[in-house]
Amino acid sequence: MSKKWRPATQLVHGGTLRSPYGETSEAIYLTQGFVYENSEAAEARFKGETDGFIYARYASPTNDMFEKRMCLLEGAEDARALASGMAAVTAAIMCQLRAGDHIVAARALFGSCRWVVETLAPKYGIECTLIDGRDLGNWEKAIQPNTKLFFLESPTNPTLEVVDIAGVAKLANQIGAKVVVDNVFATPLFQKPLELGAHIVVYSATKHIDGQGRCLGGVILSDKKWIEEELQDYFRHTGPAMSPFNAWTLLKGIETLPLRVKQQTANASKIADFLADSGKVARVIYPGRADHPQADIIARQMSGGSTLVAFELKGGKEAAFKLQNALEIVKISNNLGDAKSLITHPGTTTHKNLTDEARAELGISGGTLRLSCGIEDTDDLLEDLAKGLAAVSV
Repeated sequence: MSKKWRPATQLVHGGTLRSPYGETSEAIYLTQGFVYENSEAAEARFKGETDGFIYARYASPTNDMFEKRMCLLEGAEDARALASGMAAVTAAIMCQLRAGDHIVAARALFGSCRWVVETLAPKYGIECTLIDGRDLGNWEKAIQPNTKLFFLESPTNPTLEVVDIAGVAKLANQIGAKVVVDNVFATPLFQKPLELGAHIVVYSATKHIDGQGRCLGGVILSDKKWIEEELQDYFRHTGPAMSPFNAWTLLKGIETLPLRVKQQTANASKIADFLADSGKVARVIYPGRADHPQADIIARQMSGGSTLVAFELKGGKEAAFKLQNALEIVKISNNLGDAKSLITHPGTTTHKNLTDEARAELGISGGTLRLSCGIEDTDDLLEDLAKGLAAVSV
């Protein structure tokens, strides 16, 4: 395979393994185990003396293709495919920490991610400090002698805050800590955390990578040494591996990722401008707009905007519900990164388990909505949102 291929070509052809039958579409190797020619071959395989597969909980040809294709896209040396995005987040964090270690995490996280660092990790004797990740000084102030890991999303869920990944990585390197970045909202097309100095990148492949609402999946990417020394045993013995069928589905999804994200981002940009002009909207947060609070950081670390728009209505929860209920094309759903446009009210869905104070710290009010833009016709979406706004009285 040519190393000169550009991303769109790599996402169609990268990592492909073909059986002797020469199939055009990648095959689904839907098997839990593998057979060996003789006892000596089995022994050699388990000793690692020969290449090949042992058990689908460890690896399979279909999963291997997906992992290799993701590595090409991300610029990573190695990867592991997991059953869901949260399986990836949990494994990336927990596999490398011990009792007595300390995590510094940005407070603007998906609700389940906050549960992992705030609730799960302390059960194993791992401390966590949550900070406002927008200020690089907060990361430095939170460092303790036992700090081993920094964790962040950028852009964040749901208010699309942006964190200076290169700045955080520099601090981490000074103390020998690792930086884990959840890169879902940026997509691997618009932001390369490893190039910015992060050590580990995680994705919910359920989102843009599948992008058609079909299956769950997650992936962890890093250098080969970290995968083998920190993640490998955790991955093999705790069993979070992705199903080969889901890996095949994601392989099909990733082929069209650039096409879908291009249209989704174009829609999001126009919708953000449209919403910003409405007198019923208190604020719009979109990484592609000049008025984004961290526009300077975005210019340095992102090559595109986002498929998501966050906005706040002046009428609070009542206005937000009225807008959502009046929509016809845009569907109410807590998923994102889909070919279909989806909208959710974070305060009563994805972030409902946070305290009122915690939601207020994150800028999530009763009027906050998160819109994931799909690939529909732009004008149809604008007309649908205009109808939603018309239902709101301020």
